[in-house]
Amino acid sequence: MILKASERGDAPQLARYLLALRDNDHVELHDVRGFASDDLLDAFIEADAIAKGTRCKNHLFSMSLNPPESANPKIADFEAAISGIERKLGLEDQPRAIVFHEKDGRRHAHCVWSRVDTNSMTARNMAHYKVKLRDCSKELFVEHGWEMPDGLRDRTYRDPLGFTLAEWQQAKRAKLDPRELKSLFKRCWESSDSRAALENALQERGFRLARGDRRGFVAVDYRGEIYSISKWCGVRTKDVKKRLGNPAALPSVDQAKARIAERMTGALSRFVNDIEANARKHAVSLEFRRSEMVTRHRTERKELANGHETRRIAETNVRAARLPKGMKGIWHRITGVYTQIRQQNELEAWQTHLSDQAERDAVILEQRDERRALQRKIIERRKQEQKDLLEIRADVARYAAMQEREHETSPSREKGRARKRRDNSRTRSRSPKP
Repeated sequence: MILKASERGDAPQLARYLLALRDNDHVELHDVRGFASDDLLDAFIEADAIAKGTRCKNHLFSMSLNPPESANPKIADFEAAISGIERKLGLEDQPRAIVFHEKDGRRHAHCVWSRVDTNSMTARNMAHYKVKLRDCSKELFVEHGWEMPDGLRDRTYRDPLGFTLAEWQQAKRAKLDPRELKSLFKRCWESSDSRAALENALQERGFRLARGDRRGFVAVDYRGEIYSISKWCGVRTKDVKKRLGNPAALPSVDQAKARIAERMTGALSRFVNDIEANARKHAVSLEFRRSEMVTRHRTERKELANGHETRRIAETNVRAARLPKGMKGIWHRITGVYTQIRQQNELEAWQTHLSDQAERDAVILEQRDERRALQRKIIERRKQEQKDLLEIRADVARYAAMQEREHETSPSREKGRARKRRDNSRTRSRSPKP
């Protein structure tokens, strides 16, 4: 499992994020331990209130556990991983909450601990937790026999197409996959050895090289989005300056936007809008199927949980009736019969819990397989949509270049016509009259 963690505060905001269904197919509050309330929001408000008695601002330790895409870990696997991480980080006795998220046919977990020790009213020290989590992650990959990512095995092989939240949001506005967009910029950078070469490579893909306000070099697309060359190409700022030189000769961002707007004729804008509308139209049917499937799966899980709860209550009543009361109960306590019955009840309750958990795991696995099959179709559709959108940018660049060439050649053509008219006029004036 890939483990990512951070120290943070604002517990109520984190609780609302963990319970939000907006970006997830399923959200399940699995366990709340060590708090007065079993409600996640109330529990985290309690953690905030306790932390106010200390000087610690980032009083929570929030961690996500992401198994490989092809893996199907059970709930018990997540619980065992979390227990091992607790021991390694010294958080065994701290209050915690576990929430499961499912999205795109994948299941991952979030675990949040309170760092504040209520006995001493001090926060647990989380020194070198990134190194410790990296070691835990490697152990989990080996334990489950999963293929370890190259970046986890050796840090020098970390994915160069990784992106920040800001980059992801910018790519989303551009309606492109951030990995695809970052790959596009890297190809432009690697295939060019000068500013002119980079400018041509970007222009072929619908971008204009410009002079940024804060950064030396940026790219502007036909939507007006601004992309930092160093960030999106994944290179250092000094390397950009070394290859591209002084940005003073480039147009400013506003000038680049104005130039692009001049080339975006009404016909070209309608063409772009039609292509994007067509892409959205093809995605509607798959989105409908996804929404219908998620609703059906939620209903199935709710019915299963209600069935388990009804049976649990009935079985609990039966077990309670086995325990003798009154004088008979006192006698059974003396003879040890009461203890035997109670141990039998506890064993049966635990076996029922394991049986219910296995049934939940089986339902979740079946639903994930169905969801993954649909997700593959969605991914294929998205790839085609990305291809269409990148082709749009190339078409915009070609049309803009054609218009620019016509704009540049039209004055010279007009001068040539005027010169020809003057020459003809002189020739007529010099010719003898009949």
